[in-house]
Amino acid sequence: MRIRASVAVVTGALALTGLAVPMAHADDAKPGTWPSARSSASAFSAGGPTFSKVAVSGGKAVAIGTTAKKTVTVSFTASDPQGIYTADAALWRGKNLNKADSILFSDDFEAKCGAGTTPTCKATFTIDPALDLWDKEAGTWKVALYAMDEEANETEKASASTLNIVRAAKLTVNAAPEPVKKNKTITITGALTRASWDSGRYVGYGAQSVKLQYLKKGSNAYTTVKTIKSDSRGNLKTTVKATADGYYRYVFAGTSSTAGSTPVADYIDVR
Repeated sequence: MRIRASVAVVTGALALTGLAVPMAHADDAKPGTWPSARSSASAFSAGGPTFSKVAVSGGKAVAIGTTAKKTVTVSFTASDPQGIYTADAALWRGKNLNKADSILFSDDFEAKCGAGTTPTCKATFTIDPALDLWDKEAGTWKVALYAMDEEANETEKASASTLNIVRAAKLTVNAAPEPVKKNKTITITGALTRASWDSGRYVGYGAQSVKLQYLKKGSNAYTTVKTIKSDSRGNLKTTVKATADGYYRYVFAGTSSTAGSTPVADYIDVR
């Protein structure tokens, strides 16, 4: 089972709400409990903290490969006239936070907040693809926030923002033969692969539109020559006429589940 590290004593907001064993995947084991799932009838108060200025990963999608861990930061302002005692964030997928299909908790199970009545809080998530992700989870994750003030009034916001976590992609290109005589046909091959979090390796990404672009030697702008599709194994192949020295590259724009990719271009010598 892919489960985040368990701890004997969990500090911060999640400990206050009875969470003892945080789980990365609700489909692997019984999920942990976010604040609103407690049996306590006095869980939240109308006078609890409010949230604003939520920022997640600089507003950009996070592309994750097969081995390298990625760090995501969620920052937000928690406001309360009584001051903020503790706060936290979580990343989750599903229709309902407390029955989430998957949930990731912050590294310290508590955001780091400044002093005062309107502190900026930051929660850090170190995401390990080998432990925390399945292929089916690529796409949009929701961001939940929690805070408690100094008078023990609590607030939870199940969907305060979103974060796109996508599978990293790789793209290759090779133009041949070279050198080549002017106006002769050259073949441009390549391959489009993407990270599989399930298998821990890169796999072919088939039936995807990829642009072939050309940069003439001495120019400073690429032009799109044509758009082709990768085959069932992610392979790319097309032909063009060689008219002048220059660079060829493939460009993949990406999809809702997979990051875009542009390889180093391949130079062709035309004689």
